[in-house]
Amino acid sequence: MEYISVFDMFKIGIGPSSSHTFGPWNASLKFIEKYFDLFQKNPLKSIHIELFGSLSLTGKGHATHIAVVLGLLGFIPETIDLNEIQTALESIENTHTLLLNNSIKLKFNLEDNIIFKNEFLPFHQNAVRYHAIFNDNQSVCETYYSIGGGFIVQENNLKTAQPINPFPYPIQNGNELLNYCKTLNKNIKDIVLANELSLRNPEAIDIGLNKIFATMASSIYTGCHTPGILPGGLNVKRRAFQLHKDLIGNFTYSSQSEWLDVLKNLKPDFKNTLQWITCFALAVNEVNASMGRIVTAPTNGSAGVIPSVLFYYICFENPQATPNDIQTFLLIAGELGSIFKKGSTISAAAGGCQAEIGVSSAMAAAALCNMMGGSTAQVLIAAEIALEHHLGLTCDPVAGLVQIPCIERNAVGATKAIQAANLAIKTNPDDAKVPLDKVIKTMWDTAQDMNFKYKETSKGGLALNVNMADC
Repeated sequence: MEYISVFDMFKIGIGPSSSHTFGPWNASLKFIEKYFDLFQKNPLKSIHIELFGSLSLTGKGHATHIAVVLGLLGFIPETIDLNEIQTALESIENTHTLLLNNSIKLKFNLEDNIIFKNEFLPFHQNAVRYHAIFNDNQSVCETYYSIGGGFIVQENNLKTAQPINPFPYPIQNGNELLNYCKTLNKNIKDIVLANELSLRNPEAIDIGLNKIFATMASSIYTGCHTPGILPGGLNVKRRAFQLHKDLIGNFTYSSQSEWLDVLKNLKPDFKNTLQWITCFALAVNEVNASMGRIVTAPTNGSAGVIPSVLFYYICFENPQATPNDIQTFLLIAGELGSIFKKGSTISAAAGGCQAEIGVSSAMAAAALCNMMGGSTAQVLIAAEIALEHHLGLTCDPVAGLVQIPCIERNAVGATKAIQAANLAIKTNPDDAKVPLDKVIKTMWDTAQDMNFKYKETSKGGLALNVNMADC
């Protein structure tokens, strides 16, 4: 059984893709961590990186080649100054050298040292391989797989040992979570929090959840206040800026906190509420598409769903929501996300977009249903409804960019989540016909049946029928 923390599901990183940007970036950091002492002792001749499968087919659109380099330089996704990215890349381009882990000077050319190989390795569709060759022609080679949501596994360590400190309430599926709540007379938050407390102290949990929310809020605010065209060549216009401008009207504010206070006092009608939800989701994913800082929720490509539903809740459903309410929302969503990952996948390269937007919509629906007073059974029903109505959704990004149709899909996924929560809250669990766990299994079965070209390859669907010339 996997022991997955809420902080594994919600990671602060850089866009545009968790599996194609964040994951390979982390792989570079792991590679350096493992061999840096050896690199310091033995002079290096070169490092080459091979990108396989989906990482190769859509790698440039997802900035995979940039991500692996930033990792080799030693930059951390959560803390890097975004202004340093372009400076670092220009330095490599101009000098043809790379400062490995900010200390070891190495000859490096982006065109020659990063190799795109369209072949797929057996374990997973996203693979990156590092070859380090020393001056004496000895070498080391490591292969990592980016399995979605920023998670990575090393090829020779695919079956990892159980953690030393397993959770007091290990949960593999929805039924186990429901049984814990019933037999122990606890709610979902109690169970999740007890598991998290086995890993870190209350202060660390509090700080971590607050940082996650702050990053989500910042990405919404940034996206709502940034006009222009998204990078990548598709000339996609940022829409959150104008939509926000139309919705906010003549209200004024001088800070993000004042802006949030304005939102809480708007009391929009049904149509404008839908527009706000759309605006929030577009904002996050436009930040993501431009290599901004967002939270994997559970992935970068689906990063806008949970923040937009959370903002819907704290701005329009319950403007008196407390920090504790926000933390509860995140804990519930994170736990549901871990169940989907254990039972299926959160990688579009493995399961199509049903594994990203479908899962994020289900996570948001579960969390919202809980905050609306839903029982544990109703929370699982909300997740089931949202996931069920994303089954079979393909991943076909145009030009390999996380823009078309990805950005709009976040807005649609958010509205589906809210509808699912409202359906679930009015459902008698005794009348429910479809258990969550069976929908999760169905998603995995569907993923196995889905043609590979609909799994983040840009070889089918919209990616084939819409091209750069159309845009």
